[in-house]
Amino acid sequence: MRLGIASSLKHESPEDWGKKMVAIGVKAVVFPVDFRAENETITRYEKAAYNNDLLIAEVGVWRNPIAPDKKIREDALEYAIGQLKLADKIGARCCVNITGSMGERWDGAYKENFSSAAFKASVESIQTIIDAVKPTKTFYSIEPMPWMIPSDPDEYLKLLATVDRAGFAVHMDICNWITSPNKYFFSAHFIKEAFTKLGKYIRSCHLKDVSLGEEFTFRLNETRCGGGSIDLEAYAEEANRIDSDMPMLIEHLHGDDEYLTSLEYTAKRLNNWL
Repeated sequence: MRLGIASSLKHESPEDWGKKMVAIGVKAVVFPVDFRAENETITRYEKAAYNNDLLIAEVGVWRNPIAPDKKIREDALEYAIGQLKLADKIGARCCVNITGSMGERWDGAYKENFSSAAFKASVESIQTIIDAVKPTKTFYSIEPMPWMIPSDPDEYLKLLATVDRAGFAVHMDICNWITSPNKYFFSAHFIKEAFTKLGKYIRSCHLKDVSLGEEFTFRLNETRCGGGSIDLEAYAEEANRIDSDMPMLIEHLHGDDEYLTSLEYTAKRLNNWL
């Protein structure tokens, strides 16, 4: 596996970015700019990654292509297409998004997210994005979320089959799927299930942890690696089994110092797979 972070940290130039990533031990990165950047800037970041052996794991979208609001939906589709084109141009492992929500908040929890209409809209949006680009060097991928499609590995398999596009793959965030006591207390078992079913489709992974609150009822909190009870070793083992170059990106921390501290901790804990 290739350990990385989902932050570009503070840097002064693409060349400085590349050197800093190497200096802190990063081997996989999120591309720091989007498709609207100047071509020269994109090229410099791409070269900086290549020259420093940094695997470009992801180009992010993070928009809602199934939004009820037509303008938001159309803007999200346009942005996703642009980002997928960028990912294909630079040969990123994947271009990643969520399926989206059927409510006002782009990543919100709504009952309608699990409706047949949401599934149909998700399939059609993914097909539209992929068909507009026809990627040959990358894949459009969906990150699992706790409260929208796909809600478990089997539903992801259904989504893959229904979309039916060679350019569609999986982005894995196992912690987003920890939604029950069984998955929480027996995370290694669930991790193995997810990778057994989806492994050949997985292009990149996010890395974090989940802790159980003491309050009633069942309450989970996302936390830094080591701040919870998820079997991170099992996660690394399965990712490495699928692909020795699988990117595992630490995410959702605040500021450079938190990322550097988490990176150091995680590298020591998962050293056997690096």
